[in-house]
Amino acid sequence: MSRYSSRIESKADRSALVRGALSVARRAHAGQFRETGCDEIPFIEHLLAVAELLAEYNQPEEVLAAALLHDVAEHAGIDPESLRGRFGDEVARLVAALTEDGSIDEYEERKEEHREQVAAAGPRAQAIFAADKAANVIVLREAYEVLGESVDQDLPVDLDRKILVWEFDLEMLFDQMPEAPPVERFAEEMIGLWGQRAGGDEYAPLC
Repeated sequence: MSRYSSRIESKADRSALVRGALSVARRAHAGQFRETGCDEIPFIEHLLAVAELLAEYNQPEEVLAAALLHDVAEHAGIDPESLRGRFGDEVARLVAALTEDGSIDEYEERKEEHREQVAAAGPRAQAIFAADKAANVIVLREAYEVLGESVDQDLPVDLDRKILVWEFDLEMLFDQMPEAPPVERFAEEMIGLWGQRAGGDEYAPLC
């Protein structure tokens, strides 16, 4: 069992909506992996981590379902509209809001457009966005503990650019919902990452 799945498995037992989203996510992302900067993890691990954070903060089942499905358009080619019949208007709306515009090639421009889209989509979309970013920072911090600045070599985007975008994401979230627990968790992880980088320690490449 994933280290991230305890609350979500429990929620899925009690909610047909969450159970269905978990099933679709597992099928949609089967065989896919994410690069963490230190090694690869099954893609589903990321989705479980995001949903687990939101479950910890007692988010409703629609938010948990959308969190599990938030990458199906970008990484599995599933149109968010096709989710509407099974999961309802709100889940489809949230997944659409969490989907980046793949036609924008430039990284910072694409992230800026997506950030504005999430800001306009309301607090539920923003909570998922914050949990998504927090989960990403947590994984990166784990890799940084092992590799330090050389973590940069295995990331699809260099570390400075990634952190700059996260800082802009955090600024938007503080403007929109400054006291929301997922936002506070994202901020805590960013503070931890800044502290790690400021430490300047030497790391041995163990992975």
